[in-house]
Amino acid sequence: MNSHSYADLEARLRALCAGQHDPIALMATVACEVHHHLPQADWTGFYRVVAPNLLRIGPYQGGHGCLTIPFDRGVCGAAARTGQAQRVDDVQAFPGHIACASSTQSELVLPVWNRRGTLLGVFDIDSDTPAAFSEDDEHALAALLAELFADCAGPL
Repeated sequence: MNSHSYADLEARLRALCAGQHDPIALMATVACEVHHHLPQADWTGFYRVVAPNLLRIGPYQGGHGCLTIPFDRGVCGAAARTGQAQRVDDVQAFPGHIACASSTQSELVLPVWNRRGTLLGVFDIDSDTPAAFSEDDEHALAALLAELFADCAGPL
């Protein structure tokens, strides 16, 4: 997906989320809108920080996800642990990948922070296509998440 295609998504999410600071409401809305915007997305959702070094599934679109993920496991755990985006073209080549769905071939996971620097969770997008996500996807979504979740409290 090219970065120019994000203008409509950004405008829609800004309108839908205006004045909203509840992280669960924002997560539900973002997951839905991004899932329907990205044709390569097979699963789109959030894992929330619920305890030190522990993620629990939050709002999502698609089939079932893993219920809990420790920071020391998988692509989502790596994003939470390092605070860095994880764009994985081939999940089978990622050490410690957790196969919540056997069809997943590539993944983009972005840490979600508020403006106080508190990690709220991670935003996970899975695809059944290899190398489904670009650097443009990563940067556009990271900027949008930073804007939308800036004033949320945390951890959840």
